Amino acid sequence: MRAVVYRQTGPSSVLEVVDREVPEPGPGEVRVRLLRAGVNPTDWKFRAGMMSGYDEVTPGQDGAGVVDAVGPGAEGFAVGDRVWVLLAQHGRAHGTAAEQVVLPTTRVVHLPAGASYDVGAALGVPAVTAHRALTSGEDVDRLAPGALAGRTVLVAGGAGAVGNAAIQLARWAGATVVTTVSSAEKAALATAAGAHHTVNYRVGDPAAEVRAVAPDGVDLVVEVAPAQNNDLDRAVARVRGTIAIYANNGGDEFSIPVRETFSKNLRYQFVLLYTLGEDLLRAATEDITAALTDGAFAVGEEAGVPLHHLPLEETAAAHDAVEAGTVGKVLLRIAEE
Repeated sequence: MRAVVYRQTGPSSVLEVVDREVPEPGPGEVRVRLLRAGVNPTDWKFRAGMMSGYDEVTPGQDGAGVVDAVGPGAEGFAVGDRVWVLLAQHGRAHGTAAEQVVLPTTRVVHLPAGASYDVGAALGVPAVTAHRALTSGEDVDRLAPGALAGRTVLVAGGAGAVGNAAIQLARWAGATVVTTVSSAEKAALATAAGAHHTVNYRVGDPAAEVRAVAPDGVDLVVEVAPAQNNDLDRAVARVRGTIAIYANNGGDEFSIPVRETFSKNLRYQFVLLYTLGEDLLRAATEDITAALTDGAFAVGEEAGVPLHHLPLEETAAAHDAVEAGTVGKVLLRIAEE
């Protein structure tokens, strides 16, 4: 099979396409023939500075395809099943930038009949992160229609991959969704994703605009840039609100004024996909799959997340595109159905 590997950390030029033996699934594992693979910021960040003790690494956490082999005791899957995968390279040497990947069944999820392989490959990192952020607030631990009814969610960076997923999932769960963006073009993408209100944080008074929508404050903030946005988040969060932080865009540190923060009984929830417990991962995959089944989660320009397809041989260019901040979702087109 063809696979992309790197044997030393560094720029995207360390990536190369090689031929490898087709891996065989062991106990509790299945092998997936990949049609699409998602490319995320963590892929280039790991490639730039992390080998995790392996001599050779195939990058890629997310993908979608068809089960083509089932190991002993791998219950719930059969050859021919359409699936999406997550955390493929976490704790393992070989991820989804390859024609085939072997994974434990806990990292493989059935893809509903109406869902494309494009959307399946775009789920893992962004959608699971968004799910955890949305369920980190008060009294909500699962998403379903009505779960966030009567609540207002502020999504920072609604044109980003996690922001887009958070908008779609929050809207499906019944929330009123407000998002901050930096341009009219990104506002259009966030609106396509389902945001009820967009706020350009570069002009006017963003806090006043958010408060106009939620006079008592927003229930939950999904935050990508806390160093830049903490003052805004604190100003618009309601009493007992939650600020869920999943990235460090724009700075690695921020300070919290203690009295102003504890007077609101605010909760800060930091979110990292790779250290979530199995219970949280299972809840996320079940709820995301339910949203897919309901037709409430999609990708493409019409869903606010333009797709950029590149062949497996151009994985280096895919990494560069993500590192450069390409708006939308970068996918590797590995094979056709």
